[in-house]
Amino acid sequence: MAPPLLAVLMTSHNRRAATLSALDSLARQRGLPPGTVVRVHFVDAGSTDGTPEAVRRAHPEAEVMTVAADVFWGHGMRIASRNSRAAGAATWTHQLWLGDAVTLDPDALAELLALDGKLGSRSVVVGALRSADGTRTTYSGRRGRALDLVEPTDAPEPCDTYNGKVVLVPYEVRALTGDIDAAFPHGMGDYDHGLRARRAGVRAYVAPGHLGVCDGGPPRADSREPGIGVREALRRVTSPRELPPRAWWLYCLRHGRPWTPFLMLAPYARTALRAGAGHRTGRR
Repeated sequence: MAPPLLAVLMTSHNRRAATLSALDSLARQRGLPPGTVVRVHFVDAGSTDGTPEAVRRAHPEAEVMTVAADVFWGHGMRIASRNSRAAGAATWTHQLWLGDAVTLDPDALAELLALDGKLGSRSVVVGALRSADGTRTTYSGRRGRALDLVEPTDAPEPCDTYNGKVVLVPYEVRALTGDIDAAFPHGMGDYDHGLRARRAGVRAYVAPGHLGVCDGGPPRADSREPGIGVREALRRVTSPRELPPRAWWLYCLRHGRPWTPFLMLAPYARTALRAGAGHRTGRR
């Protein structure tokens, strides 16, 4: 069997320290099959904190591309995938989606590849991640209509879809499913990818145990911020960072039947009601 040749896909915006930590943890991987090659394809979305320059200095072997600041996660990952294929389709055996806030355990990649070897080329392997204090699972596979988080055990756990933080995608699966859909510029694209893969006959499994740490991004103002009022809450929930209506409608249409209209309207209605109630409470 030919040694694994991994194309690592990453994208980031103004997260220099987290990005370097993720890449450093990738460089420290041990126990890999002989001959394994890891190539990083990093897309920086207009960072002003020196992220691309720092990546080039610390990891000169990585391919770094800078794009506009309005390129969100989903689009950035599509660009990284395109770059990974630019040298020819036969240059890699797997793509590894890696979040910019993920610190991998030293054996994480070896464990992903070992499970991939057992499952075959039509399976996706997902790495579950824990909080920095080790008390909870933060990202993993997802299961069921409610997309519940799959807790890792000591055996591979089947899942229906996945968070896009640590995902090993074999060449054959990428050929079947393509990249993250362009309809999802930021969120939902990872869930949609997993659900489409499942319909194409691809199996997805969460690898045993936690494979790294990720507490998520820094706090940001979102539609649940208290006291912002209905108009501002709706502006935020319909922004690219949350649930832009066109992308959300497509997601509901693909994966929410027969409840598509209700699912489409529900988060916006909940947001308006929550903001309205909070605004009234704050005025008392």
